[in-house]
Amino acid sequence: MYLWPKTLGIQVLDPCRALKRPVGILTVKVLRAMRLKKKDLLGASDPYVKLKLSEDKVPSKKTTVRHKNLNPEWNEEFSMTVRDPETQALELHVYDWEQVGKHDKMGMNLVPLKDIPPEETKVMTLDLLKTMDLNDPQNEKSRGQIVVELTYKPFKEEEMPSTFEEMQTVEKPPEGTPAGGGLLVVIVHEAQDVEGKHHTNPCVRITFKGEEKRTKPIKKCRDPRWEEEFQFMLEEPPTNEKLHVEVTSSSKRMGMLHPKECLGYTVINLADVVHNKRINEKYHLIDSKNGKLQLELQWRAAAQ
Repeated sequence: MYLWPKTLGIQVLDPCRALKRPVGILTVKVLRAMRLKKKDLLGASDPYVKLKLSEDKVPSKKTTVRHKNLNPEWNEEFSMTVRDPETQALELHVYDWEQVGKHDKMGMNLVPLKDIPPEETKVMTLDLLKTMDLNDPQNEKSRGQIVVELTYKPFKEEEMPSTFEEMQTVEKPPEGTPAGGGLLVVIVHEAQDVEGKHHTNPCVRITFKGEEKRTKPIKKCRDPRWEEEFQFMLEEPPTNEKLHVEVTSSSKRMGMLHPKECLGYTVINLADVVHNKRINEKYHLIDSKNGKLQLELQWRAAAQ
């Protein structure tokens, strides 16, 4: 206990020293999966892959969904910032996409980064497991395999970020992005205190320049968490544009008088996103008593 007039001095650290600095980039190319197991009643699955680095708080990256395919090919590439190659690992989770309800887990595996030689491309074929407990008898059951191509490139000393601002820089847009344009990225994290009058199965609908994207619905939940990412390819910075984001709820119960309802919405001016490159905020929802929605917005400008 510290009571006046006693004092306790606390040193204020430079944020880039308080946090682990990035030391390299891991490039992951998800090539394909083989001999996946049937999850759907009609004898197929709709697989996709979520991948992230352990000890990393950024949202997982996801491949596209390959519908009705037990031997899917993706050939999709992702870049991840590495902070500690001695302790971090690449986590791979394969899911079966469902239009309604929770997505089924099909299997998982992980690759310790210390097993990847720097500056070398390594192709790995991994067995999909139920859990990472090697003694779990459920892992003896075959769940298929996933093939990935991994390349770890440590930063050279002159490439190391030296300030907190440099650590916060966003990824570069993909090849083929229009010159002078860029990629608008919207990450839907979570909502709090959203509640409908007739049902609460929240889903987020994002509308931008006539294009609409949606998260998956989460049944009977006032505090849903999505962690879903959406992208809009643009030919010029959206300095004068607005993003309309609405939380909706729908019910398929027979005889329901109000099958759809709005749980709240917000309209975001994108000028600040273009200027700051990244914004991560919790927005109060209009037409909602206490509802809030946490969104992360990124502007990944193409090289001029």
